[in-house]
Amino acid sequence: MAVPKRKTSKQRKNKRRASSYRLNKATVVECPQCHETKQPHRVCPNCGYYKNREVIVVE
Repeated sequence: MAVPKRKTSKQRKNKRRASSYRLNKATVVECPQCHETKQPHRVCPNCGYYKNREVIVVE
């Protein structure tokens, strides 16, 4: 049975863990109506449009 020769250091252990907990960057696209940035497949918070239709009225 394989046995490690040395103890895994805290730094090495934490480095290995950190890569799996890293969050991905949020995807951002441009709204075709007002050209502001928004998340894809969501109503634009600036103009209230989704798929070329007004879904919510924004003051």
